[in-house]
Amino acid sequence: MTAPSASGRLLAVLGAFDHEHTALSLTDISRRAGLSLTTAHRLVAALSGWGALERDMNGVYHVGLRLWELAALAPRGLALRQTALPYLEDLYETTHENVQLAVRDGAEVVYTEWISGRSSVGVRIQVGARWPLHATGVGLALLACAEAAFQDAYCAGPLAAYTPYTITDPVRLRRVLAEVRRTGVAVSRRQVTEDALSVAAPVRGADGSVVAAVSLVVPEAEARVPALIPAVRLAARGISRALGWRPAPRAEPGA
Repeated sequence: MTAPSASGRLLAVLGAFDHEHTALSLTDISRRAGLSLTTAHRLVAALSGWGALERDMNGVYHVGLRLWELAALAPRGLALRQTALPYLEDLYETTHENVQLAVRDGAEVVYTEWISGRSSVGVRIQVGARWPLHATGVGLALLACAEAAFQDAYCAGPLAAYTPYTITDPVRLRRVLAEVRRTGVAVSRRQVTEDALSVAAPVRGADGSVVAAVSLVVPEAEARVPALIPAVRLAARGISRALGWRPAPRAEPGA
């Protein structure tokens, strides 16, 4: 087995942190990164000196502010969020339900913004959280607009289940994706939690490619999908226009 490179070991240290492990001791980092304690100590010291990690009074390490500053430069991160936020807030004011913005990263959806609604529906989401594409409304909207080869590979892979209603049949998933492309919206029912329904629509960048998705998450028992779809579409269209997208003009009859 090839030994990890120096950069690989640094990334392993940073990768030891996630939403369930936001505070780690040096021993924890060593174990989760698969590194010796001596190597972990050296790398943690270097990352702490640069500001990527911070050590509190109890000797526990956290992700440092320097990484947040760097992440803010990502065009699909803070910049996208700032552009989208007025439209997300309008969507919230119209519905007072949970509003989400997400982007695709490989086979996962990453949430970049979330406005909590008034309902008590179980939303297992926070900013920076990741979920498989097939299990969420925003994920289905993004997957349906991905390249055909990527969709083929994704549908052929294992489809994790989170509730009895999660789509795990590749044939059914392909049908759902075709419907998303036909209607321009994705409806995800009870896939992550059994009490939630999500309606999502894709967001396009200046070149017309899909760069994100916006969604509402509401209690499944009270969901009025036909009433939610126009609001989600309007928000997605507004964000797309703010990003520079312009719909292709329709051809005149007889042209």
